[in-house]
Amino acid sequence: MAYKTINPYTNEVVKEYPEATDAELMSAIDTSYQLFKQFKNQPISDRAKILHQIAKNMRNHADELAEAATVDMGKLLRESRGEVELCAIIADWFADHAEDLLKPDKIDTIANGEAEIQKHATGVIMMVEPWNFPYYQIMRVFAPNFMVGNTMLLKHASNTPTSAKMFADIVESAGAPKGSLTNLFLSYDQVTEAIADPRIQGVALTGSERGGRSVAEAAGKNLKKNTMELGGMDAFIVLSDANIDDVNDIAWRARLYNAGQVCTSSKRFIVMDNLYDEFVAKLKENFAKVKPGDPMDDETTLAPMNSEKARKKLQQQVDRAVAAGATVEYGNEPIDLPGQFFKPTILTNITKDNPAYGEEMFGPVAHVYKVHSEEEAIELANDSMFGLGGIVFGGDSNHAAEVAAKVETGMVFVNNFMVSLPELPFGGVKNSGYGREMSQIGQMAFVNEQLIVKADKPDLNNLAGGLVAVDKDSK
Repeated sequence: MAYKTINPYTNEVVKEYPEATDAELMSAIDTSYQLFKQFKNQPISDRAKILHQIAKNMRNHADELAEAATVDMGKLLRESRGEVELCAIIADWFADHAEDLLKPDKIDTIANGEAEIQKHATGVIMMVEPWNFPYYQIMRVFAPNFMVGNTMLLKHASNTPTSAKMFADIVESAGAPKGSLTNLFLSYDQVTEAIADPRIQGVALTGSERGGRSVAEAAGKNLKKNTMELGGMDAFIVLSDANIDDVNDIAWRARLYNAGQVCTSSKRFIVMDNLYDEFVAKLKENFAKVKPGDPMDDETTLAPMNSEKARKKLQQQVDRAVAAGATVEYGNEPIDLPGQFFKPTILTNITKDNPAYGEEMFGPVAHVYKVHSEEEAIELANDSMFGLGGIVFGGDSNHAAEVAAKVETGMVFVNNFMVSLPELPFGGVKNSGYGREMSQIGQMAFVNEQLIVKADKPDLNNLAGGLVAVDKDSK
């Protein structure tokens, strides 16, 4: 696996990085494990100060970080700046809230004594992260685990090595001890080797369904707890009483943000028949307005895709969809620029036997479906192997929320753009994975929730609920 930055706008190879050796991997695991043993005896407040400094350093170096992400994977520079700021927000939030989240929980019990759940670190966590948000994906796992006292190894995507290195450098420059987060340019075989190591106690992966299956298999074989955030086929449901102006303002953004390379992008637009024609017409109009070009230029509104491989895969998917009967309402034409651009495309008339019906298209391609009832909309939304996020627009937000609750996903936003914030849990169901990142739930992802029952002395008259019957008069 070659780790290299190839600018997807210029197609230039910017920098290559050597892969880590097996000896470097073993050394990194040992360093992280030794630090974990120190963290267990360190006040959480000490790490909070460091995490706040990490947030400050990210803001102080926002321009360099943003430019590196844009060169690595092509996203618009202003989107990269927003990602850096979001990382700082996440770091500050966990620095401010983790100590309270990790306080022991008292339990009312008939057992003798006082019972509580204490929350402890578990060990070294292996992180496997993708390219589409090269900093944010790391921070979602790093911030809560750093606060609890877990240490981490990072295997980032092969096309965003510069971003991975810069994130690790920011952590180190903030005063985090060596081993807090170690970036390693690993092969997948080395990831499997790391997961098998007894010092590794958890695995967090964001990526493809295929990658998730492989890593989850290794984690399961070695009895390691893991979280998986995988792909999505998120539905954007437009109810018959929706404010169509609001819908039209959000829909194109929900598909084209980050050139459509987002797990939680709205990929399937499910529109009631009374609004369908207007919706399609306006989506075409908005797609036609985007301006492809240099992602460093603030005038550009459509960035290139992250790589030539990704662009070609998307084109093959669209070609298969059209061959199977889908209608191209807009797009599917080349863009006369050297970068890895894909013209925003709208597909309709996608039948259930079309391969596009069930496969995720990770790029600026929208599928639009016409439905005739809310029941049909919900059924279509749920007729997917995936269940990550979704959006519902309706004139009555309470009723729209009732519809949202029937959508089988981990997250749904009503009359709103999909957002990601540290206080909101992030994750899905079905083939979109399991577990949650961020929020109180994410804070506990790799925590040992240890039961402690404390009594001054045993009470043999109070054995209710005991697993073993005791004869207190036996000799």
